[in-house]
Amino acid sequence: MKKNFKVFLLAVFVAAASCSFTTKEFNDPDKDKLLIDLITYVLQKGHYDPAAMDDTFSEAVYLDYIEALDPIKRYFLASDIEEFSVYRTQIDDQIKNKDLTFFSLVYDRFSQRMEEAKEIYGEVLEEPFDFSATETISVDYDKLAYAETKKELKQRWRQQLKFSTISTYYDFLEEKNTAPERKKEAAEKGEEYVAGDNENLSVTELEAKARNATKTSLTEYFEFTDDLERKDYFAVFLTTVVEVFDPHTNYFAPPDRDRFDLRMSGKLEGIGARLQKKNDYINVVEVISGGPAWRGEHIEVGDIILKVRQEDEKEAVSVVGMRIDDAVKLIKGPKGSKVNLTIKRVDGTIEEETITRDVVELEETYAKSTVIEKTDKKFGLINLPQFYFDMQNYKERNAASDVKKEIERLKEEGIEGLVLDLRDNGGGSLRTAVDIAGLFIKEGPVVQVASSGGKKEVLEDEDDEIVWEGPLVILVNELSASASEILAAALQDYKRAIIIGSEQSYGKGTVQNLIDLNQWLRKNDMGDMGALKLTTQKFYRINGGSTQLEGVKSDVVMPDRYSYIEVGERDYDNPLPYDKIEPADYEVWDGYVDFQETIDKSKARMAKSEQLALIDANARWIKNRRDEMNVTLNIDEYSAEIARRKQETEKFKAIDEYDNKLNYRSLPDEIALMKQDTTLREKRKRWHKSLSKDIYVEEAVNVLEDLKLNNIKAGKMANIKN
Repeated sequence: MKKNFKVFLLAVFVAAASCSFTTKEFNDPDKDKLLIDLITYVLQKGHYDPAAMDDTFSEAVYLDYIEALDPIKRYFLASDIEEFSVYRTQIDDQIKNKDLTFFSLVYDRFSQRMEEAKEIYGEVLEEPFDFSATETISVDYDKLAYAETKKELKQRWRQQLKFSTISTYYDFLEEKNTAPERKKEAAEKGEEYVAGDNENLSVTELEAKARNATKTSLTEYFEFTDDLERKDYFAVFLTTVVEVFDPHTNYFAPPDRDRFDLRMSGKLEGIGARLQKKNDYINVVEVISGGPAWRGEHIEVGDIILKVRQEDEKEAVSVVGMRIDDAVKLIKGPKGSKVNLTIKRVDGTIEEETITRDVVELEETYAKSTVIEKTDKKFGLINLPQFYFDMQNYKERNAASDVKKEIERLKEEGIEGLVLDLRDNGGGSLRTAVDIAGLFIKEGPVVQVASSGGKKEVLEDEDDEIVWEGPLVILVNELSASASEILAAALQDYKRAIIIGSEQSYGKGTVQNLIDLNQWLRKNDMGDMGALKLTTQKFYRINGGSTQLEGVKSDVVMPDRYSYIEVGERDYDNPLPYDKIEPADYEVWDGYVDFQETIDKSKARMAKSEQLALIDANARWIKNRRDEMNVTLNIDEYSAEIARRKQETEKFKAIDEYDNKLNYRSLPDEIALMKQDTTLREKRKRWHKSLSKDIYVEEAVNVLEDLKLNNIKAGKMANIKN
């Protein structure tokens, strides 16, 4: 999902990555200056909507780079910021002149402050924390002013370290305080009781142990940073520069480009999640279908990883404040090894998850289907996690051909309606999205693609075969992105399908190319220059509206846990804007007689649903918890707050206990496979159990029942162009 690298890089129609628009020579002997010159040239010439490199641009780079280095304001002093501010509107001019004065000043000062911080945290952690004192910390770092003096900075470190320690201290206390209960349970079961490491320690000893765990984490963090070189920080600066153009334009230093290439090849090994750092926290922004985290339902988008512990270690390492690459190194590992993660959930609760690292199971990224039985009626559901295709041979296997096969198998079962589930589908190949749309319409435009300079291309379904002519519902959520939005938008514009789900989908309507920066250098003796992921095109619906920012708005809106928090393109600081172009020529599908009436009936049902009311209440509760910026550092208040949250979440357990009273069964060919493949049988059993609790699938079936087909086709349909 969110911030999904793979979204459109696989689109096969996009312009060649060579971007051979230059005869300019790049021969500056200073590698940093050469990189600046090269990158800014490619941005100005190749970006879909290049930002003007002016004072506004300069201020954005200035603010973003300082925040990237010191997001929670624990290194720089106010005097440093005042010194840096001289360059606030000069960075654009410096970049044009290959002048690195601003970068060098900030880098040198940051290096100095990092060394000073090592002394500060050591001194702070020598003294015990008084968790009985009444004290709070604000985690709204955007509103926090920079420390005026080193004394004030040390106090800030003290609070931050106390904040980092209190959760560990709480865990130790819980182990100690719940020991009698666990001992009693073991006796009742006739089991031998094994005492934990902390239950016999005094409160003073527990505080010292928790404080030492924080110190170990900080020591390891600074060991990581000690290995970083000037070039690593320069890569951060370059990333800051290019992301001012738009959030999906990124600079990849050579190691990052290698990791990106590995990801694109599908050879993924680890926990199967994509992470992003925001305000010093490691956020989960995508759970990869088929990965171990997905298979075990360990984590979900919006969770925050606080600590990491290897299976052979006793103490966890805090990753709060750690560089994202360093945190990933701790989390990743060889297949079969285990990692223990301390997770802060979307609702604010903290839990531990043990994940066995593995490779992503590609089979779980492919389309799968099930028959839904309701009394004497049958419906089909196809789940599509990605718009995949074989990069060497499109015809070998792709999402469109697989969906077509699933439809044909479902038709043999006598289904009366079809649900296409695109929830959590972050995109992939655009061509497969166009081809899938063609399975439901006779022929016509599916998406419009605009390039810089106003060039426009309309991608059409040119095959007049309709594989499924019956009622169609598409399920989406906030994590349905890119190709998912193209498909849903096209079938919504044709009035071919009713879209059910979140208020809007993700809202990513742009295309990126990965460009090797080495191709411009005829004689390069400076080593690998890395690559630039560049936004080159923008997508538009056939009705002329962009999917950028606004995504696809559901015909029937159903709340979910993300309803009141920012998820999607809107969550970025500087996304490209929403706009419109001329609509394409297309004809609305004439196969339904009660399209709007069916939508209205569904909305009326949703307004009366107690389950949806509970889901909405949960979403509001999550929003309120995430908006709380003041955290107590008093252990009694801290414990009471955790207990209160646990009690409040009890009423939301009914969400997972819901039963939609629908029956699900696999298709005959898959049932035959499951007789030999017990793993597949367990996966489908788990999937069907999940579907049985899914009110969104229940409503999709209700809508399919309400949709009536127009068997006597209307005469000539109006030609839509307005």
